[in-house]
Amino acid sequence: MKAETLKIAILSLHSSPIGAIGSQNTGGMSVYVRELARELGRCGHRIDIFTRQNAHTNGQVVNLDENVRLIHLSNGHAGPVPKLALYHSVDDYFRALDSFQAQDGVCYDLIHSHYWLSGLLGQLAQNRWHVPHIVMFHTLGALKNMATAGESEPELRIVSEKRLAKGCHCIVASTTKEREKLMRFYDAAAERIKVVPCGVNLNLFRPLDRLAARRRLGFEADESIVLYVGRFDPLKGLDRLIAALAYLRNHTRLRLVIVGGDGEQSPAYQHLWQLVLKLGLKDRVMFAGRIEHADLPPYYNAANMLVIPSRYESFGMVGLESLACGTPVVTTPVGAIERILRKGQTGYVVSGDTPVALARGIEMFLTATLAEAPVPEAVRASVLEYDWSNVAAAIMDEYTNVLTNQNYTSFER
Repeated sequence: MKAETLKIAILSLHSSPIGAIGSQNTGGMSVYVRELARELGRCGHRIDIFTRQNAHTNGQVVNLDENVRLIHLSNGHAGPVPKLALYHSVDDYFRALDSFQAQDGVCYDLIHSHYWLSGLLGQLAQNRWHVPHIVMFHTLGALKNMATAGESEPELRIVSEKRLAKGCHCIVASTTKEREKLMRFYDAAAERIKVVPCGVNLNLFRPLDRLAARRRLGFEADESIVLYVGRFDPLKGLDRLIAALAYLRNHTRLRLVIVGGDGEQSPAYQHLWQLVLKLGLKDRVMFAGRIEHADLPPYYNAANMLVIPSRYESFGMVGLESLACGTPVVTTPVGAIERILRKGQTGYVVSGDTPVALARGIEMFLTATLAEAPVPEAVRASVLEYDWSNVAAAIMDEYTNVLTNQNYTSFER
């Protein structure tokens, strides 16, 4: 099989690659799916991304890029549904997927599923179409439960992930740490797990003039801007970042700019806003709302630093985007970013996950002298290897490896 002729079904059931980044179910995974598909399409492969139909769907088939189509699957209900509820509709979505494949006449060479719900859909397609199935979990239920004392992931998810880990043909993990966790908590076979990092669009995310970026966004030239980009999920730790500002009151020109969320009426926003008011930080925190992915570079460039306060991350793609723009990152010890950063040069990994620890990390860069300040070009250079073209090439290597190994089996859900 020639790699340049592959026809690939990418499954992203719960999250559309063209959804609003920063909303409840749309984050780094959606960016990953879109960018990987685009790069593979540019290399000549035929890519079909399948996602669920929603109230904003405009047509069943959307041409996203060269050789890349987005296909919406319907189970008869287009309104918003909790992610877990999709589990009970996987059979319906598979019937829609199988029907589209039959009518379109395309014979896929392999399936690449993203997240456990898509994995269940891919498992059915694997058995019906008799093609290899590659899974990337992005997050793992068992690890999320260990990272938070709040709402836990159901046992149903963890059991499903364990079965997928044993029954798919290859698992793509974004870090060696994730690989180790898959082996430890999911009994996944070491030889089946391949580590391929996430990527960054180096053409989009690049250094810009900071003052020009600030003028464009309405920020003052002498402000110290701390930036957060992401969803308002409790695991993201945004509450801890807001609390950290209370320990930095001596920095009178400090402002936290928050990008993401589902709007002022959402419970998550209301919870965070009440925390802002309780701590007396109303004039120090700006909620910028959701920003289109293509419009994020000025925010990264306007900021003195990006902060990742997460309790759990599988990778931390916003960190790559910030570094590609030449802006340093302060992060809790999560995902891949903690290993990518060079202490004091491109960022800082805080020792602990408390607001006090975050405040210390932020202050390190706020008090740096001009000679100590990170150089944008050097910061960017630290992530050049993560260009999406390199990531796509590594993923293609794994596709080829799976396709040359015919000893794969089907299994029942």
